[in-house]
Amino acid sequence: MERANRILEHPKYRKYLAKNEEAEAQRRFCHHNMGHFLDVARLAVILNETEGYGIERELIYGAALLHDVGRWMQYQDGTPHEKAGVMLSLEILEDCGFTGEEQKYILEAIGNHRNSDIKEEKSLSGLLYRADKLSRPCFACKVEPECDWKQGKKNKKLIL
Repeated sequence: MERANRILEHPKYRKYLAKNEEAEAQRRFCHHNMGHFLDVARLAVILNETEGYGIERELIYGAALLHDVGRWMQYQDGTPHEKAGVMLSLEILEDCGFTGEEQKYILEAIGNHRNSDIKEEKSLSGLLYRADKLSRPCFACKVEPECDWKQGKKNKKLIL
């Protein structure tokens, strides 16, 4: 997990996390922070192992740690955060030692993590999509009734 740990230490990654935190300081709903990123990573690892995809754990963590890193841009200028995430993540992945093929695979997953068409794919994209949606504990959320997620998407029970 050496390269995933490099992401955590990368100056631009730290900067983007701080920008997410600042942009969501008054947000009452789910936040796009380290807790969320780690929940997504761990759920994706569990899905990967139980469903037998065989995707390298470090690639899963790379995608999960970076998938919402551009959320602040969406608040700032309306750039969809999955597109912002792809733009912001490339340099970080390069600096952290991911190969060109690995970068492409991770960036594709980041770019598709809101695309429901890929949710059943047995790929990093499909894993990231499902883990991201499963990570939200709507059943325990005090502001769930005000959330704009469709009722069918909300996690009202523990599912895996």
